[in-house]
Amino acid sequence: MYRAWVLASAFLGCSLALEARAQATEIYKCTDASGRPLYTSDKRDMAGKKCELVSRQVNVMPSQGATQGATQSSRGGRGGEGAAAFPRESSDQRASAKDRQREILQKELATEQDALARARQELAQAESIRSGDERNYARVLERLQPLKDSVETHEKNIQALQRELGNLNR
Repeated sequence: MYRAWVLASAFLGCSLALEARAQATEIYKCTDASGRPLYTSDKRDMAGKKCELVSRQVNVMPSQGATQGATQSSRGGRGGEGAAAFPRESSDQRASAKDRQREILQKELATEQDALARARQELAQAESIRSGDERNYARVLERLQPLKDSVETHEKNIQALQRELGNLNR
C-alpha cells in the first residue's frame, strides 16, 4: 500500500513538472564605485559592486503540451474558428499608430534637445565661475562633473530617440 502511494505521488509530481515550468527572477540593486545605482538580474553585471536583493519573482509558464491542448479546446475542434474571431489590425490602423508613435518621439526629441541646451548653458555658466575656495582644480572638476554627466545623458537620449525615429521610418 505504502509503495503504491509513493509511486502514485511520484507520477503525479512528474506530470505536474511536465505541465508547467517555473522560473525565478531575482532583481538586484548594485552600486558602483561612483555611487550610481544599477538594477540587474544578470550575475555578470554584479562583479565588483555592492549588491542587494530587491525583488524575487517566480514565473510559471505552461508547457507546450498544455498550451496546445488549450488552443485546440478553445477552437472547439472546428478548424481554427477561434483564430478567425481574433481582432485584426487594418493597414489604416497600423499607419495611424505609426504616425502617433512618430509624433510622440518627435515631441520627446524636441524636449530632450531643449533640456540639452539648458544643461550646456548651465555647464558653461558653472565653468566661468570660480570661487575663492576652489584653489585646487580637482574641486572645480568635482563641482562640474554632475553638469557634464547631465549633458552626456541628454546627448545619449537624443541619439536613442533619433535611432528610434530612424527605425520607425523603415
